[in-house]
Amino acid sequence: MTTIRHTARERALQALYQVDVAAVEPGAALEAALGAADEKRDDEKLDEAGQAFARRLVEGVVAHLLELDALVQKHSLHWRVERMAKIDRNVLRLAAYELLYEADTPGRVVLNEAVELGKAFGSEESSAFINAILDKVAQDLSRK
Repeated sequence: MTTIRHTARERALQALYQVDVAAVEPGAALEAALGAADEKRDDEKLDEAGQAFARRLVEGVVAHLLELDALVQKHSLHWRVERMAKIDRNVLRLAAYELLYEADTPGRVVLNEAVELGKAFGSEESSAFINAILDKVAQDLSRK
């Protein structure tokens, strides 16, 4: 069963991808991600709390982008953030934001959710790549 927060993370990732790739305004990108999901299946709709969580994630990542990229870069030996696959870097940004600013979410949950997003939206190697970097980030932040 998919949780509301998992679905909110998916929508946030889709919005962040649009912001990154197509320079879409964050609010418009999130509304498009939420709207596209609503058209597909009723069980993918988010309630107000889920939409608020997705919005907080997108706004937080955008507001702290330089800080998040620096944190990811610090722990990604041999990979510059701008050279990472677009999905991977946005999953990493999203999870790094949660580790830093969403203290109510346990670190292990953040890592597991990020790995699942990598599996669902990234390449075959994405989940291992994301896990390796986020594990170091979480240790650095003592949130594991």
